[in-house]
Amino acid sequence: MGDEGDGVDGDPTVRVRQARADDHEGIVAFTEDTWPDRDVSDYLPRVFPEWIETDGPGQRTFVATVDGIPAGVLQGVLLSEYEAWAQGMRVAPDARGLGLAHRLTGAVFDWAAEQGATVCRNLVFSWNAQGMGTSRGIGFEPVSEFRWVHPEPDADASTATDHTVTDDADAAWSCWRRSDADRALRGLALAPDESWAVRELTREDLRRLADETAVFAVQEDGGGTVGMTYRVRDYEPGEADERIAEYGVAAWTDVPAARALFAAIARDAAAVGADRTRVVIPETARAVSDAAYAGVELGEEPDFVLEADLTGR
Repeated sequence: MGDEGDGVDGDPTVRVRQARADDHEGIVAFTEDTWPDRDVSDYLPRVFPEWIETDGPGQRTFVATVDGIPAGVLQGVLLSEYEAWAQGMRVAPDARGLGLAHRLTGAVFDWAAEQGATVCRNLVFSWNAQGMGTSRGIGFEPVSEFRWVHPEPDADASTATDHTVTDDADAAWSCWRRSDADRALRGLALAPDESWAVRELTREDLRRLADETAVFAVQEDGGGTVGMTYRVRDYEPGEADERIAEYGVAAWTDVPAARALFAAIARDAAAVGADRTRVVIPETARAVSDAAYAGVELGEEPDFVLEADLTGR
């Protein structure tokens, strides 16, 4: 698969093709300082070689070249039989205005549709105005927004509330389906198998994760299940000397339930040796203020999820 634009009358030649290992140096050249006005480093230089090594039926990395030099990159990943994810869109500053973002996205959309996907989503930091504008311009529409919260790992975390925490995946699923979080997030939560990606959460996901990682259902004495979450993974990112425990979504009914849920997360994170946590909650006034009231550290800004309809491609 490729998209080729031949230069005319001195115009540059633009081509989109599958990425190769020897593109790494060119990718690093325009991603070492992606956001110069923020204290945020770009993960692309570090993960690009792994992306190339792991490309296959469920993943495809594309590079846009200008006169043979890498000037843009985008990866597509299948998260389920019908859901695709687009990540890592970058375009070199001196190549902007050549339509590289449109060409790269079109290549990912076509590839994903060929694999059977009917929808493709992406994530944009809320502070990234250029990224939001580009995403809208290339066919993505806004779907939902979430915020990270960070309960402190604590083996002795407890609350004074009358709640019991179980690993009942079906109870957690029923709680999720009744929750405001499910409605606000349009059923989306962190994907079990792809970092920083969201897809529709399923009952089968929770049943599998109850065996593989951890699922929590918070039950109020005499009042049913009032909170839920699941651990997606615990890992050491990059070369950082720390371990992170990541939880796919947190849903609860009220502040006491939230306190019991975050205490369960704090104990679990300590049990896996995590130094800090990341937990997805919906970006609503109720959820964010509940978390603050429960004494949990809030992420500074929300993240936006957008999606594109692939049917008919």
